[in-house]
Amino acid sequence: MLIHQILMFLVKKGIKVLADDLKVLLATQYAYTIKAQLFHWNVEGSDFGQLHDFFGKIYNEVYGSIDTNAEHIRTLGEYTPGSFERFLELSQVPGQQKIPRARLMIEELLNDTQTVIDLLNRCFESAESENQQGIANFIAERLDAMAKHRWMLQSFLKTERE
Repeated sequence: MLIHQILMFLVKKGIKVLADDLKVLLATQYAYTIKAQLFHWNVEGSDFGQLHDFFGKIYNEVYGSIDTNAEHIRTLGEYTPGSFERFLELSQVPGQQKIPRARLMIEELLNDTQTVIDLLNRCFESAESENQQGIANFIAERLDAMAKHRWMLQSFLKTERE
């Protein structure tokens, strides 16, 4: 009986770690989306049209995954954070209060994309260790999407000589 209780405690602890990782991911996705939208609204320069559309596609794609992430938190028996204050506490992507030049927007979003990818890898490991294949599958799909965003952002930064 004691072994069963210990095992149940460890399972609940592992699920709590996964849920907490997903909460950080949720807040980070929100911050990332807000930043991409800020850049979409405020980009200027000779590549305005292309970057305006590009940033719009990024924030719409990432935003589309937020609800599913929140629902996975709920399936684990936890409540989702839902205030700007809580998101600010949890997010690994810092806000941007200035309007950088277009190239700096791309560089900053590229760095933030890598932050999200690192976090997604941590969430994937947590989901795998807790035998949560549905969540692991969702995270794997998010990793693919973010890798595509990273590739495209890197491509904007390349010069003809590279």
